[in-house]
Amino acid sequence: MTPLARRDIFICTAVLIVLGAGWGMTLPLTKIAVSSGYRHFGLIFWQLVIGAAFMAVICGLRGKPLPRGRQQIGVCLMIALVGTMIPNTASYQAAVHLPAGIMSILLSMVPMWAFPIALMMRLDQFSWKRFTGLLLGLCGVLMIAAPGASALNLSVFWVMIGVISSLCYGVEGNLVAKFGTAGLDAFQVLYGASLIGAVIMLPVSVLSDQWIAPVAVLTTEGQALVLASIIHVLVYAGYVWMVGRAGSVFAVQVSYLVTGFGVIWAKVILDEAYSAGIWLALMLMFAGMYLVQPRLKAALAPA
Repeated sequence: MTPLARRDIFICTAVLIVLGAGWGMTLPLTKIAVSSGYRHFGLIFWQLVIGAAFMAVICGLRGKPLPRGRQQIGVCLMIALVGTMIPNTASYQAAVHLPAGIMSILLSMVPMWAFPIALMMRLDQFSWKRFTGLLLGLCGVLMIAAPGASALNLSVFWVMIGVISSLCYGVEGNLVAKFGTAGLDAFQVLYGASLIGAVIMLPVSVLSDQWIAPVAVLTTEGQALVLASIIHVLVYAGYVWMVGRAGSVFAVQVSYLVTGFGVIWAKVILDEAYSAGIWLALMLMFAGMYLVQPRLKAALAPA
């Protein structure tokens, strides 16, 4: 391995750690955002507006406007629904009832859900090793939800609601893999999805009486939402860069870091504590991710 390759690995590893730390921080920030009664539809609307504003700047600087063909609109609508509106509706509601660290652990189910979904869509082949990883992940969820598994007295219902977001992300990835993005790059997709999602969520938040006035940005909860939305856009952009630089197999390892940092940030920011059963569930999740995710075989791509 040449010195240049070693330097690339060091840089990409450092960026991966930063991405994991940033992504993990959005979970306790979400917990803060819902702590004073702000409801999910209003929160999702402002998250989409902030994301659209940042993506507009990024796409403008890159000189890539948003195409408006029927196929492109369909892709953006699909991403808005499966990648934001449905999973965030579930996660914002679950965050009211579950600790942020638990939400981080449940989010680690994304690669485990992606495997059986890929099998059903004929995008992957069966593997006993990856199937075992799926079972370990499900055992981790059961340990979190089972009565007496922790001193947190978690509701099984809200644990299952918390799982919906990771299931949606698993579906989203496979839909993109199967049908593509109609010629849009990742930044354009996120820009279009954020715009479409914001247009849909505006009347939904108003009619459901969940509208959040812009002045809410002055509150602690509003600032937590803004910060979480900005971090999400920045780490997403960083993740796209990582996939282009090091490949998707290397970049997908960020799942470990998001879960681990999510638990750490929940402890540091919210002073959350967990029983031995929860820590065992976390270890099962990590083992499941290790078995389900593809192995790193190829060298880093050239700059």
